[in-house]
Amino acid sequence: MKSISEAKKEAALRAVRLVQDGQNIGLGTGSTANFAIIELSKRVKAEGLNLRFVASSYETSHLATKLGLDCLSLEYFSQLDISIDGADEIDPELNLIKGGGGAHTQEKIMHSMTKRFIVIADSSKQVKTLGKAFPVPIEIVPCAKSIVSKNLERLGAKKYKLRVSANKSGPRITDNGNWIIDAYFEIDNPLKLELELNKISGVLENGIFARIRPNAKDCLVV
Repeated sequence: MKSISEAKKEAALRAVRLVQDGQNIGLGTGSTANFAIIELSKRVKAEGLNLRFVASSYETSHLATKLGLDCLSLEYFSQLDISIDGADEIDPELNLIKGGGGAHTQEKIMHSMTKRFIVIADSSKQVKTLGKAFPVPIEIVPCAKSIVSKNLERLGAKKYKLRVSANKSGPRITDNGNWIIDAYFEIDNPLKLELELNKISGVLENGIFARIRPNAKDCLVV
């Protein structure tokens, strides 16, 4: 039986094999996406591929640059050929929860621009219903914490909490300078909840990916 790390790496390898010379590639954020970045750097060096990369976070940009991949800002692109990313949960309809790394806003923008959104994951990420074990991350403008909290209760959140930083006192700050609230829901309609959350004043984006999700052939779960 493969370990979780081995499964992530195998899924990443499958995704990287889909990349072709001359393409524009979006890079996701998180431990699974990191495997794809490492494997892409190997292909670029071994085959001399001419690829352009977009990173979904400072963390991803730092790793890609360290490995010799030149990352450009998302603002310079109107379309990408392939974007590769992990997921925190995947339901049978391929709706996702993402944002454990706090980059779901940039990731959603990036994946909305791509011709092929490739999701790579180990089988532990597959669930019958979203939200059973993983919260929905919601990026908010800091001053909106009270009004957002009130509306989360209205929408049926079982509990919610402000995400705190692991390396300093206080909230986790996103690349956009905002805060994240992690909210737990019983999600019977992912698309409806995604849209309702984004209607709340002060919410920038949430981590439900129902509007933007991979095709079945592009969800690579090992």
